[in-house]
Amino acid sequence: MVKTLFKRLSAIMGLAFILSWLPSLGLARYLTRPLVTLEKRVEKLADRDWQEPIKLERNDEIGRLGKSVEQLRQQLVLQDEAQQSFLQNISHELKTPVMVIQSYIQAIKDGIFPKGDLTRTLQVIEEEADRLQKLIHNLLYLTKLDYLATHKPTREIFEMDKLIKHVVERLRWHRKELDWSLKLSPIKINGDIEQWRVVLENLLDNQIRYANSKIDIALTSEDETSAILHIYNDGPNIEPEIMETLFRKYNKGYKGKSGLGLAIVNRIVSLHGGKIRVENEENGVSFYISVPKAV
Repeated sequence: MVKTLFKRLSAIMGLAFILSWLPSLGLARYLTRPLVTLEKRVEKLADRDWQEPIKLERNDEIGRLGKSVEQLRQQLVLQDEAQQSFLQNISHELKTPVMVIQSYIQAIKDGIFPKGDLTRTLQVIEEEADRLQKLIHNLLYLTKLDYLATHKPTREIFEMDKLIKHVVERLRWHRKELDWSLKLSPIKINGDIEQWRVVLENLLDNQIRYANSKIDIALTSEDETSAILHIYNDGPNIEPEIMETLFRKYNKGYKGKSGLGLAIVNRIVSLHGGKIRVENEENGVSFYISVPKAV
């Protein structure tokens, strides 16, 4: 009787194992096939091959994982396109002053002065060298900001209104005819004072370049945690087609001029938890920066 029961139990267990093994094998293949596909696609992403879209026709966890990887692929494509565009633009801008300097130096060697005399010809070379130096400095500073984005920045509490006054006093002499209006409330913020100095210098350099007759600066408290810095100039409006991309790296601006200054401004403000926006006024342009106050 025991032997009979044992044989029957063994047969039932064997049959159950066979019946369960086949569905388990099918389930395993169902689960692993998309994972293997994702593994191969991720390997391609690691090799910078991210043009082919990732599509998994599933609504379970694996399908959601596939959608997340597809979003990553799309971000990599956009980042790669932006990087290539940035490199092309910066290469062109770096090449231009170098070509001017080389051609003017060769002309001087040949006894020719493109600007009429040696002094004015050398002045052009000096201006192009300064432009080249500024471009390289901004590139290095952007790289530094990218590094700081993943590391804890140096912070200190300082008086924003006094920093604004100091920067204005240094820069206002570039165009003595401009009328400056400062309405600054005493406000302290917690941040990197040197980075905020760069923000103000780049913004005011932009205002000085385009203002017709005046620049207005106001620093007011928005609420208990933030303040608003408003900078206005009565220059020409910003073209609508570039308004959305004004703070991107190497955006082309008014009259085709370009640079990295506003991209640096946007990066520093973001690192400090602030926001920046720009609006065209009836007669001029306004920049607004939301600044977190020290608590």
